[in-house]
Amino acid sequence: MSGQLLLIDALNLIRRIYAVDSNQNKGSDEQMIITCCARVAHACEKLLKITQATHAIAVFDGDKSWRYHYYKQYKSSRAPMPETLRNSLAKFKHAIEQTGIIVFAPVNDEADDIIATLAHKMAKNQLHSTIVSTDKGFLPSLNNYISVYDYFKKEYLDLNSIHQRFGVEQARLIDFWAMAGDKTNDIPGIKGVGTKTAQDVIAKHADITLAANDESLSPGTRKKLASGMEDYIISKNLVSLRTDINLGFSLKQLRLN
Repeated sequence: MSGQLLLIDALNLIRRIYAVDSNQNKGSDEQMIITCCARVAHACEKLLKITQATHAIAVFDGDKSWRYHYYKQYKSSRAPMPETLRNSLAKFKHAIEQTGIIVFAPVNDEADDIIATLAHKMAKNQLHSTIVSTDKGFLPSLNNYISVYDYFKKEYLDLNSIHQRFGVEQARLIDFWAMAGDKTNDIPGIKGVGTKTAQDVIAKHADITLAANDESLSPGTRKKLASGMEDYIISKNLVSLRTDINLGFSLKQLRLN
């Protein structure tokens, strides 16, 4: 295989477009869904041109990934998908397929893990891919072969934007989120450790599990690190994307006609 692979985080794209359309909707739900499907299809067509993709796939989420079994509170406070949208997902899938893009909806796996697996398979073979999502969880995967594109801001994300946003280097993002937590996904982090403390500890330590013994840190910080190490490890596992999912299809099957 050669070329450029376009990887679309389908629900991320759809929900953002749906949120705008539903707020502006002055007609029936049926008409709103028709309009929204057309906008999603148009977005996919634009993305094909922007990335000059030769291969493409739009990935949906499965029902319950391993994370829900590993940590019961995972995404527990997140609002459920609007019923109108949930009942219309088949229409969105069809709209995407009409653009020539393959649609994949796993039974259980999250789209993030599927996309990360595909991107890393490409990179391993020195082939390029572009992930389209506003989800920050893809940022640790950014490298010479994997790009991340924000469709709504119309920009590719880079290492400078990561440091400006989080105050740590890309290589330390997983440690940063595992320490400070992630409220949007109900990932706990270390209790009492916020953004600033996480940044300070990361700046001093390559291995966070050893930081509790660092006497240059305040007694309060050392105590939090010592008592919160189990939550740190749980959180680190939750925020780390898997790259070893058994896909059941080959990259060659994603070629655009």
